[in-house]
Amino acid sequence: MSNLYQIYLISDATGETLDRIFIAIKAQFKNINYKIHTYSFTRTENQIIKILESAEKEKNSIILYSIVDSNLAKYLAKNSDTKKIPCFGVLGDLILSFSKLLNQKASHQPSGQYALDEEYYKRIEAIQFTMNHDDGNLVKEIKESDIILLGVSRTSKTPTAIFLANKGFKTSNIPLINENSLPEVLRENPKISCIIGLNTEPERLVEIRKNRMNSLKENKNKLYTDLEQIKKEVDMAKNTFKKYKWPFIDVTRKSVEETAASVIKIYEIYKENA
Repeated sequence: MSNLYQIYLISDATGETLDRIFIAIKAQFKNINYKIHTYSFTRTENQIIKILESAEKEKNSIILYSIVDSNLAKYLAKNSDTKKIPCFGVLGDLILSFSKLLNQKASHQPSGQYALDEEYYKRIEAIQFTMNHDDGNLVKEIKESDIILLGVSRTSKTPTAIFLANKGFKTSNIPLINENSLPEVLRENPKISCIIGLNTEPERLVEIRKNRMNSLKENKNKLYTDLEQIKKEVDMAKNTFKKYKWPFIDVTRKSVEETAASVIKIYEIYKENA
C-alpha cells in the first residue's frame, strides 16, 4: 500500500487559493494517497504552534501555506524546518518579486483579495443576474446579458454560467429544444449579445442523461436517453449555431473550468469586434 501523506493547507484567509493550487499539484501525479487538513484564518503564532504539534504527530506530513504576513510566514517556515516537516509557501516569493517590479511595498493584508470594492459588487450582481436567468428565465431581460449560453439538455449550461458569474460575467442560459424554441429576440437579432453554443458527443450525452434520470428515479421518458434521438438533437443544435453564425464549443472532454475559459476567450474577441 502506498504511503498516506498528511497535507496541511494553512491560510490566513479562506484557503480557496491553496485548495486550487493543491488540486493542480495532485493532478500531476497518478498515484498519491493523501488526507487533507485545512486551517483557514490562521493569523497568530499560537495557531501555528497547535497546527505543527498536530503535524508532528503524523507520518509524511507536508505543509502548504498562504500567509501574507511575512513575520508569521517566517515563523511557520522556521519551526517547520526545526521539526523537519516539508513546508512550502505559495505567495511569498511572488509578492516579493512583484513588489520589486512595481517598486511598491506590499500591504501584507490578509484576505486582501476579498475587499468589498467595485469589482466585488460587480461580481455579486453578476451572480444574482445569472441565477435569475437560468434555464431560459426572464428572456425579456436577455439583452442585459454579457454572455448567452445555448445548448440541448445536459450540456453543462448552468454550471458554466455560474462559474462565469463568479468571474463577473452576467450570463443567461437557454435550453435549445429546436430552432423554434429560440427566443424571438435572438432570431431577430443574432448579435444582441455574445451568444455561444455548447454541444457534446451524442454517446456521452446518453450517459449523462441516463445518470440524471437514475438520480431522479425517472424511467418514463425514453426519448430523452435514446441515442438516435440525441443524435438528431445534437445535429439540430450544430445547424442552428451555424445558421446564426454563433460560435460553439464541444464540451465532451472539457471540465466546466475549461469550457468557461473558452467562453471568456470568445467573449473577448466578440468585444474587440463589437
